[in-house]
Amino acid sequence: MEKVAIVILNWNGREMLSRYLPSVLASAGVDGVGVYVADNGSTDDSVAMLRRDFPQVHLILLKENHGFAEGYNLALQQVHAEYVVLLNSDVEVNKGWLSPLLAYMDAHPEVAACQPKIRSLRQPSYFEYAGAAGGYIDRYGYPYCRGRIMDKVEEDRGQYDSVAPVFWATGAALFIRLKDYREVGGLDGQFFAHMEEIDLCWRLRARGRGVVCVPDSVVYHLGGATLQKESPRKTFLNFRNNLLMLYKNLPEAELKHVMRVRTCLDYIAALKYLLTGQVAHARAVLQARREYKALRLKYKTARQENLQRAVLTEIPERSNFCFLVKFYLKGKRTFSCL
Repeated sequence: MEKVAIVILNWNGREMLSRYLPSVLASAGVDGVGVYVADNGSTDDSVAMLRRDFPQVHLILLKENHGFAEGYNLALQQVHAEYVVLLNSDVEVNKGWLSPLLAYMDAHPEVAACQPKIRSLRQPSYFEYAGAAGGYIDRYGYPYCRGRIMDKVEEDRGQYDSVAPVFWATGAALFIRLKDYREVGGLDGQFFAHMEEIDLCWRLRARGRGVVCVPDSVVYHLGGATLQKESPRKTFLNFRNNLLMLYKNLPEAELKHVMRVRTCLDYIAALKYLLTGQVAHARAVLQARREYKALRLKYKTARQENLQRAVLTEIPERSNFCFLVKFYLKGKRTFSCL
């Protein structure tokens, strides 16, 4: 059995693989580390290119595009390692990036998952939107990071260079014990993409397992390579999956209040989109709410299981304030100001 399996999920990402996979292979040239590419039913020549140019990569071939969440679930059924790294195809790494993550996890068996510090490939001195130096959520389910609040990304000046417990670790570079991944049921395949790693980490934290950022490890993420930032599809998935995540994981005492507030906030978001001429995004928010209501009953069993297995009713990294009030009304633009 391998010590670490780096697993990259690919869908029509030939260009990304050819550009960034060499750095991953160069960093993994030690015993006990394997590199896998799980192909999600690509229709480009990704697989042919991998077979020709990167024969040392283990290929996992899926017949169709199962999305990020279920794609990884299916891929990891074919992986046997103590740790797995879920790594985006548009991430560039340096030769020593794995060592701090592995050393920390070996020394801290109470921690289930961690992430490196994520910087932007486009602006290397700045954090990258999707993960930065570790993620948190507020009382109403809105995510933010050390180094990124809404779309305000900070320059990395060493202000978040300490190891810190976080609520969620980014799926762009998620280092996790495979045993923990499987014990909590993996990623939620119904999500397809977006919010799935936050939901996974919520289950881990509620069951008493730790999640941290280890900033001695640094990787560079291009970001936005699969689904454009301004895509209405992304808006739909983010809103729908966030509501499902809240329903699945919120303690019973909070559920009604939080979901009432979220109903108001979601309609305000839809109205804001409408008034700014972003009609497709407004429709996406309303569609997300409709689909959440349609799916909620199917999630009743998952909710009951999560509550029964939870050992923490209050998770320290889940903030008790309303993040939108801090950002929009009080002008808090950096993590340290919160």
